[in-house]
Amino acid sequence: MIDWIISPGLTDYEHALREMETRATAIREGTASEAIWLVEHPPLYTAGTSAKPADLTDPNRFPVYTAKRGGQYTYHGPGQRVAYVMLDVAKRGHDVRRFVHDLERWIIAALAEFNVHGEIRDGRVGVWVPRPEKPPLPDGSQREDKIAALGIRLRKWVSFHGLSINVEPDLSHFDGIVPCGIRNYGVTSLVDLGLPVTMADVDVALKKTFADIFPTPGGTDQP
Repeated sequence: MIDWIISPGLTDYEHALREMETRATAIREGTASEAIWLVEHPPLYTAGTSAKPADLTDPNRFPVYTAKRGGQYTYHGPGQRVAYVMLDVAKRGHDVRRFVHDLERWIIAALAEFNVHGEIRDGRVGVWVPRPEKPPLPDGSQREDKIAALGIRLRKWVSFHGLSINVEPDLSHFDGIVPCGIRNYGVTSLVDLGLPVTMADVDVALKKTFADIFPTPGGTDQP
């Protein structure tokens, strides 16, 4: 069985790092079950293993943490649901590429619960929403905004870190970085798209769609 943990309020980022590492070790040792941990953080920026200094455009705005996950700079803050994913990838096929793709599929399935059509793009990490109502980009292509980010780390085939979905964050907080190193595209949220969605609604959608994407190895998952 998978433990679903929802932390109220704002969770300190360094505390989250310690808890994830402890849980990942326990999962590998067989002393704890897999877990999905749903949190919100105070405003902060995190630097993944591919982060470029030039992409931190306002380094004094919020605290900056080195995350040791894959990816580049990411913002976390109130109104954003962060899902830390502590799963045994060894039992799920030893396939990191497929695991990341499944995380993207999970985000897309959860967004579809609100009739939001999320898409993935080659060369652009995360999940994107087409914005045909906005003026096109200078090259004439349709505008797209990022609604979800992801970045994971594996230790002895147990994952930690995970994904974030913008529910109702202050979108101006993204201005202090180049999110995931991708310029010329914007950031959106469910509320920015005109949907009166709450954090609790997103949690329900994540739980509902999880088992279709990540069935329990050797059994049936019932989150």
